[in-house]
Amino acid sequence: MESLYIALGAAVIALLFAVVTTQRILKEDQGTPEMRSIALLIQQGAAAFLKQEYTFLAGFVAVMTVILAVFVDFDVLDRFGEQSGELVDLPRTAIAYLVGAIASASAGYIGMFVAVRANVRTAAKARVGLNPALRVAFSSGSVMGMTVVGLSLLCIAILYLLFQHYQPLTGFAFGASSIALFARVGGGIYTKAADVGADIVGKVEAGIPEDDPRNPATIADNVGDNVGDVAGMGADLFESYSGSIVATMSLAAVAVISQGTGVSAHGIFEAASVDLTDYQDTVYTLPLLIAGLGIFASLIGTFMVRTNENANMSQLLWALRTGVFVAGGGVLAATAAAVVMLDLDWGIFFAVVVGLVAGQIIGTATEYYTAYEYKPTQALAAQAQTGAGTLIIGGLGLGMLSTAIPLLVICAAIWTTYELAGLYGIALSAVGMLSTLGVTLASDAYGPVADNAGGIAEQAHLPAEVRERTDALDSLGNTTAATGKGFAIGSAVLTSLALMVTYSQVTKIEVFNLVEVNVLVGLLIGALMPFIFGALTMGAVGRAAMAMVNEVRRQFREKPGIMDGSEQPDPAQAVAIATSGAIREMIIPGALAVAVPIAVGALAGPEALGGLLVGSIGAGSLLALMMANAGGAWDNAKKYIETGKYGGKGSDAHKAAVVGDTVGDPFKDTSGPALNILLKLMAIVAVVFGPLFLG
Repeated sequence: MESLYIALGAAVIALLFAVVTTQRILKEDQGTPEMRSIALLIQQGAAAFLKQEYTFLAGFVAVMTVILAVFVDFDVLDRFGEQSGELVDLPRTAIAYLVGAIASASAGYIGMFVAVRANVRTAAKARVGLNPALRVAFSSGSVMGMTVVGLSLLCIAILYLLFQHYQPLTGFAFGASSIALFARVGGGIYTKAADVGADIVGKVEAGIPEDDPRNPATIADNVGDNVGDVAGMGADLFESYSGSIVATMSLAAVAVISQGTGVSAHGIFEAASVDLTDYQDTVYTLPLLIAGLGIFASLIGTFMVRTNENANMSQLLWALRTGVFVAGGGVLAATAAAVVMLDLDWGIFFAVVVGLVAGQIIGTATEYYTAYEYKPTQALAAQAQTGAGTLIIGGLGLGMLSTAIPLLVICAAIWTTYELAGLYGIALSAVGMLSTLGVTLASDAYGPVADNAGGIAEQAHLPAEVRERTDALDSLGNTTAATGKGFAIGSAVLTSLALMVTYSQVTKIEVFNLVEVNVLVGLLIGALMPFIFGALTMGAVGRAAMAMVNEVRRQFREKPGIMDGSEQPDPAQAVAIATSGAIREMIIPGALAVAVPIAVGALAGPEALGGLLVGSIGAGSLLALMMANAGGAWDNAKKYIETGKYGGKGSDAHKAAVVGDTVGDPFKDTSGPALNILLKLMAIVAVVFGPLFLG
């Protein structure tokens, strides 16, 4: 149980760090009265959106909690209790689901609360220098990172202490996943609708700079950075982190139960050189221990991030990498010590190593295909010279090609970790990949804060060097965000695979035979789901963006004095349009992710549901990689041209690149990231409801 208490201690320390850092950020200077008034509009818009989104989600969570209590807890677990002599008197899965949903929503809200207050303080610090601005923005990201890992680890450890069984933990992961999907989709639709509206009418049609205060969609765009890229991403990565831990613990639990009853455990511990059933408590809590050690390592890594005033993009990137690499090294050293002290097989240690290394390779490959310092994106930018058509074609091709390295790395990681420690090793590698999330998420979450800081600097008419500093931080944030998406996709595949094996265990299905019609039909439906989901979310962004474009055009048409400053735009109306559109459009994609696995299992049987999981993992991982990387490449091709290449801002090449970025925005910030959650959510739904579909 020492592992459990170490995890609890680490979680508490992470949350205390987040509280202290938040207090320190709030004491920083907020700049001029004009800067403060702009920041207040962003805060109010973000709060209004989350209030409406969470009001809808509260109803969804209430209904799902009742369904779990009635159909899962008082049926499946009641039968389990009778067989084992235990009295099941609480709706454990429903309680855990509720805790997971509340914790996931809280992680997103806390991250957004800090981000919308750190943005103006980052802009104020940018007047002093680059390093002070980086420290404030990165500190706000570290609040998000430590809140996510601290809340997740604290809740999982307490639930395990209370219930002493893996089934309620799957309920916790289900709660986290369902909130994350709605938050990611809703926030993604909001931010991209506002972004597209601001770009098309502002940059292309009106010819005014990005974040120009004359653009009615500018405030909505700034709000979108927070509700999508902070609150949505926070809930997303809370789900990823929680899912990897729960999947590994569930896998260990069902393996020990199976071996204890003489049932085949399907190779879960097959490759380990010691019988891990002798370490029952250890294999349950080892993921918690590694996650806890990762928190301590991440805390050290956050203090390593700093740069000098004249830093270029490479130096800024290495400032963040230093923190990540220090944290990674710390996790490996601590895990090695834990293996020695617990007398475990070294295959477990090397499974964690493989997870961390695979994550770094995937992130580096993503960076190569999306950053404008490298040839792929530079070549894509050159295609903008012949128009938007060739740019779109080139970006789609680049996105498809970019899937090869990450997927092959994931395959190598799966094969290697299985050889090292069986299927348990595969799941543990996902925990290793996300063990440094406290600092890697900080590197990702600071980007929207820097982006907002640039918007505030532009709208408050601060000196040009302030915008240059915030733009440097924003460009770096785009690179780290693309790298973070690679991590998320890699961990999603590994976690989904572990959950699929857990599903086979709880349903006692040893083989999913592709020759059987039910399995084959399920596989094809599973492969279809990512495309249907992608189509729904892309279409949602398109419809919401149309409403935003029409509103901005209306204001420019009816208030011609906006351009010369004699009339003021109405940002509140643009914010209201983005909010209502996002809330309305997120419902169907989110509901389908839960309803389809249940429908397939109920109508076609548990074998078909297993096939659905196989198909969704294969198709979804590739589509998510393609969308994320194509979108990132289009975005950075535009930024490369804005540095002065091919005519710079205002040129025909730049206009074509803006169109490409418009297509890429929902690719990389709405549909692509949400697919990661889709894979894990359908898998966890299968694990939770799977026993109900047995004859």
